[in-house]
Amino acid sequence: MKDANYLCVAQGCAVLLVRDASQPSLPRSCTVFFGHFVNLFMYFLKTQILNYKLAFLDAPEVWQIGFQDPATPMMQGIIDLHHDILFFGLIILTFVLWMLIRGLSEFYYTKNPIPARIVHGTTIEIIWTIIPSVILMFIAIPSFALLYSMDEVVDPAVTIKAIGHQWYWSYEYSDYSSPVPSAQGGQIAFDSYMVDEDELELGDLRLLEVDNRIVVPIKTHVRIIITSADVIHSWAVPSLGIKCDAIPGRLNQASIFLRREGVFYGQCSELCGVNHAFMPIVVEGVNLDDYVAWVSNHLE
Repeated sequence: MKDANYLCVAQGCAVLLVRDASQPSLPRSCTVFFGHFVNLFMYFLKTQILNYKLAFLDAPEVWQIGFQDPATPMMQGIIDLHHDILFFGLIILTFVLWMLIRGLSEFYYTKNPIPARIVHGTTIEIIWTIIPSVILMFIAIPSFALLYSMDEVVDPAVTIKAIGHQWYWSYEYSDYSSPVPSAQGGQIAFDSYMVDEDELELGDLRLLEVDNRIVVPIKTHVRIIITSADVIHSWAVPSLGIKCDAIPGRLNQASIFLRREGVFYGQCSELCGVNHAFMPIVVEGVNLDDYVAWVSNHLE
């Protein structure tokens, strides 16, 4: 769709506005407002009027205020815990606001010129001790269960080593060996650099695409061993529920169990230097047959 100044390209659940260089530009305030209006209108049209089922959200999105769609049981547990805590938080917020409004209205000096002086109340003290304790217990039990389950690595079928550098990632699949000697000793090993903005294709995500993705099979226990070759980095992929520090001289590990296919985007989440923002992470989940074919192709 083309108007006097813009080419509108639908991409996912957003609309990208690309200015036509052959046309005069509008004032910046007008273009920003117009872009936001079109994005919101298209999102409302797809989700509310057409009841359009959007694809899974596995990357950051314009106007995003919530979580990305979970792809692992770990991330699903994090979202469920967030919703549980938010429920109790809303109850507490409602109660505090009610007490505040009631106190300001009922104990205003025109209604109560002589305020009551109460220095001790056993009943209210018992109530405000027991109820918060019960709420904290309901929060703590699922929190500890999720925390310990996130640290557990269940009999991994695939092990991948992620090594952070300034400013890119290296990956090694040490479970496989090739009869043909190579510089990596026959194993699968490669570097993953961010794709430059000038090399992006239509549909690619700026600052998130890489030249070499790591590929993992779905419905398979995968272990990620994370370390660094220079400074502290952090290997983080929101849809997978993983954020693990990469520390020089130390091996940290995390587990992945993908429940669906997809491409999942992440970034280094530890300030590591001037190009910290330019070392993205891309994980591609495929079925087992495609994974075997990918491994065979890289071992040839």
